[in-house]
Formats: sequence, C-alpha cells, structure tokens
Amino acid sequence: MSKITDQEIAELLPTAPGWDVVVEEGMGRLQKVFAFGDFAEALVFTNLVGDLAEAADHHPRIVTEWGRVTLTWWSHDLGGMVANDFEMAKKVDAL
Repeated sequence: MSKITDQEIAELLPTAPGWDVVVEEGMGRLQKVFAFGDFAEALVFTNLVGDLAEAADHHPRIVTEWGRVTLTWWSHDLGGMVANDFEMAKKVDAL
C-alpha cells in the first residue's frame, strides 16, 4: 500500500459520492458526515463501521454525536490518503 497522488485522488473522488477531501495537519483525508434521527441510530452505525474497519484492518477516525457520525479515512503510517480509503468509503456507503 502506498500514498496516492493528488491526481489519483481527483480520479477516485467521483467514485465516492458525498465524500470530501479535507486537509488536516498538512495531509489530505477522505471525510463524510452521516445524519441519523438520534444518538442510538448513530451509535449502531458507528459499531457497524467499527466491525468493517476491524475486518479490513484499516481504521478511520469516527466521531459519534447526537444525530450524526463523521468518518475520516487516511493512512496514519503513510501520512496521507491511500486507495483503500476509497474502497472503505464504498463499503461504508453500502451499509
């Protein structure tokens, strides 16, 4: 697995509708906010994403709040985005 280029990110982004690239600490990260009716629904989703992440051994930042969950994918080790971030985004969208 290797860090992807800005051009590769631009090519992959249309394959992940609703996801955005955000820059934090100088690194691009793939992020999406999911809305839910209450905290309980958000927590169920959080746990599903956690199971998916564990199975793939690729873990996002998950912020669970009342009525919403923010997911952010990037490679901690490589200091930026990898193609697997987009694959995980697609799997999350399929939940």
